[in-house]
Amino acid sequence: MMMKFGTICLMVMMMMEVANGFSVGGLAMRSRTGTNLKVEIAEVDSIGNNIIVKKSLVKAQQNGLLTSVYESGILSKAQAAGVSLSSLEPLLKLASENPDVLLLVESAGPDILPLLPTILDAAPGLLPLLGAIVGLPPAIIASGAVVGPAAAFAIVQALPDDSVLSVAAQVVAVGLLGAAVPVVSLAGGKILGDLTK
Repeated sequence: MMMKFGTICLMVMMMMEVANGFSVGGLAMRSRTGTNLKVEIAEVDSIGNNIIVKKSLVKAQQNGLLTSVYESGILSKAQAAGVSLSSLEPLLKLASENPDVLLLVESAGPDILPLLPTILDAAPGLLPLLGAIVGLPPAIIASGAVVGPAAAFAIVQALPDDSVLSVAAQVVAVGLLGAAVPVVSLAGGKILGDLTK
């Protein structure tokens, strides 16, 4: 049951790479092999609350985000569309059966948390759009996967390639309409379809 030397080296290199991916607080260390390990610790207050989350919750309260959600009627529209807490059970079951998904979400936390204030700033303006989307049938939402790339193609064909600005507009159109819109449309249609069953 002897392992080959190459296999052992590969395993050690993989473990070092995994260790290199973990961060804990701005502390940089050098291992014996010369690999830089950067350790970052999340900013916390004296009680241990993450400061970004704490500031975001205070900002949401000051901006009256929950009141805006209530006034927009999103919850009533979701209920009318058949979305309820019991319809979330299959998603929770799926998450519990796939612990890797939860690990991915947890590991993405440090990268996503800095976006929280931006999301909270954009939320009041997006509530009417979200309210309109919740009332749509899932098939219409999923049709964005066809409409988005078609619109991107039309934009690329319509704009000339004669300036940096028009090429940048083409790139943005392809990125948003050709890639992001189809993914969000298919995922949103699937999730809304599963929730309204």
